[in-house]
Amino acid sequence: MHRVITRSMCVSTLILMATFALAQTEFSADIVDSQKEGTPTQAKIYFAKDKLRIESQEQHNPKGSGVFIMDMANQNSIILMPQQHMYMQMPAQAMGQRGLYSFFRTGDVENACADWQKMPHNQGGTCHKVGSETVNGRNTVKYEGTSSSGDAEQVWLDPKLRFPVKWQGKDHGGELRNIQEGGQPASLFEIPSGYTKMDLGGMMQQHQ
Repeated sequence: MHRVITRSMCVSTLILMATFALAQTEFSADIVDSQKEGTPTQAKIYFAKDKLRIESQEQHNPKGSGVFIMDMANQNSIILMPQQHMYMQMPAQAMGQRGLYSFFRTGDVENACADWQKMPHNQGGTCHKVGSETVNGRNTVKYEGTSSSGDAEQVWLDPKLRFPVKWQGKDHGGELRNIQEGGQPASLFEIPSGYTKMDLGGMMQQHQ
């Protein structure tokens, strides 16, 4: 069960650590690993204003699937384990302690460096706007920067979605494909009926 949760977190962290702006247009898309040719979709993402849902797509290992839901307005997250019909709630404090809530948001896609450099792990680093590029047929604004540790990162922000459609770092890289704009059902961001709550504190103590 811990393996299920860990995999769910890792899939969500892939894009959260890649940085994203607060979206204005609701959409869904596939998250893929751009570093490996022929890599199947790693996850499905759904965005509705201030809510985010990521579903892992481990088709060959059903026990490894999971769902990650983030409510940015209330600063909390939920991890769903469909096979076990269980869920776990994680407040912002717990997420921050594990590096899962430290993501990039900007109010201005055309001038995002100031917000980038405010992030704790980027303070003392660099950032500059490269310019406009097309990614999978969508207009984007590309940024390059370095973290406080000197690691180079790149991100391509979609001005319409106000969300990254491509990202590249030292040990990670990915992009969004099959982007479908449109409203997302509220039920995607809710705990399904019949799910039992898991004791987060007890589980974390067991795996420290």
